[in-house]
Amino acid sequence: MTPPLPPDRPPLVLASASPRRLALLAQIGVTPDRVLSPEIDETPHREENPRACARRLARAKAAAVTAPGALVLAADTVVAAGRRILPKAETEAEARACLELLSGRRHRVLTAVALRLPDGTLRERLAESAVGFARLTKAEIAAYLAGGEWHGKAGGYAIQGRAAGFIRFLSGSYSNVVGLPLFETAQLLRGAGWLRP
Repeated sequence: MTPPLPPDRPPLVLASASPRRLALLAQIGVTPDRVLSPEIDETPHREENPRACARRLARAKAAAVTAPGALVLAADTVVAAGRRILPKAETEAEARACLELLSGRRHRVLTAVALRLPDGTLRERLAESAVGFARLTKAEIAAYLAGGEWHGKAGGYAIQGRAAGFIRFLSGSYSNVVGLPLFETAQLLRGAGWLRP
């Protein structure tokens, strides 16, 4: 049973248009009072490492939402092969290139979570998971691309969908790979007094 929320808690705004993040929050009994989509440029900076990129974008999303008196929760997920940051695939060609690169190797998924308090203070957590893909055949890649799950997904795949059949190894937070590390998010909300301990 989920503990009752503090009666005097400030409103919670989720700075994300991702339905996955909303569904993940529901798993831990969190329903934002509002959902606002921040408009920011998510292009990685030249020579920017994956951790720095995820942190910068989560902070920028939290800052981009105007919500006086509210807590603002933002996150950014980066898929990295070595130091290389993979795109959020918008075309089939991008998704194919990602899957071919990830085939038969391990990669990292990093999600930075930022919580902006009503006084402007920013609290942050970063989660990192290691994911190992099986070696994929051309037919497996083609079948996955045909399903369309890859669209808009970092690294060109969604672990909560058919790509689960490609994963031979996972170390770390599963919810992080989906797009929001729930342990770290709950820690931030409890630390801000929004969730009960």
